[in-house]
Amino acid sequence: MSGFTESSKAEANYKAETNEESDERDGRHIQSVERVLNILEAMAGEGAPITVTELAEKVNLKISTVHRHLTTLVYRGYVDQEDDNKYRLGFKLMEIGNAVLYYSDIRAVARPYLEELMERCNETVNLAILDDIDVVYIDQVESKNLILVKMLARVGNRGPVHCTSSGKALLAFLPPEKMEELVSRLDLAKYTNETITDADNLRKELKRVRDDGYAVDWGEREEHVRCIAAPIFNHEGRAVACVSISGPSTRITTYYMKNELVDYIRETTDKISRKMGYTGQ
Repeated sequence: MSGFTESSKAEANYKAETNEESDERDGRHIQSVERVLNILEAMAGEGAPITVTELAEKVNLKISTVHRHLTTLVYRGYVDQEDDNKYRLGFKLMEIGNAVLYYSDIRAVARPYLEELMERCNETVNLAILDDIDVVYIDQVESKNLILVKMLARVGNRGPVHCTSSGKALLAFLPPEKMEELVSRLDLAKYTNETITDADNLRKELKRVRDDGYAVDWGEREEHVRCIAAPIFNHEGRAVACVSISGPSTRITTYYMKNELVDYIRETTDKISRKMGYTGQ
């Protein structure tokens, strides 16, 4: 029985060694990414600095493979190497964890105000953040009204920044150099006849957004859908998220947008910003 076990183990090790250098997709999984995650999870489970040899045994990989992954992780700050050649998790992972908690806090703070805003305007209300050149929707309170058109804004979905009110609201309040860096990287794809596809025109629009304190989308990403958004500021005065109202153009008329929704959205984001520690004007 022991011979069978040793033979099976040898065969498994051979397969691991011959396959572990590949980066082929196994179904929906990428092996190299899974290995890195397994390494990080094994280190987290250990709870103390660990050697390459010990780690290789835990994740069932060759020492050379684990060492190569660790070298990259050390370089990027996700793992620290100690003087005795043991490894521990780095503070970069804490930054990521804190970011998750931070945005969870924003959702918790904003949620009652999102619900209040939806009751006030009876249109769908969204909470969004900026992730590089995308806007990401992290919470939503749906309208009780009949949804006359399909809207792409859903929790977890991403959207282009140049043609969404949320994207423009967040872009406009970035530091000028950061805003320019992102604008220069946008492909400015056209979604409807209202989409801004020229960088200079987008810059003018972002200046208007910054001056007015809110952004509008007149069907720039989805025909027959209009949106308005305003930023949420934190205690440092940074725009860390935004609130938007979206609905069909048959209900969100130009008059309604300019004479009521502007005030609603500003009042809501001002309340949330104050809760986030913002003291500016």
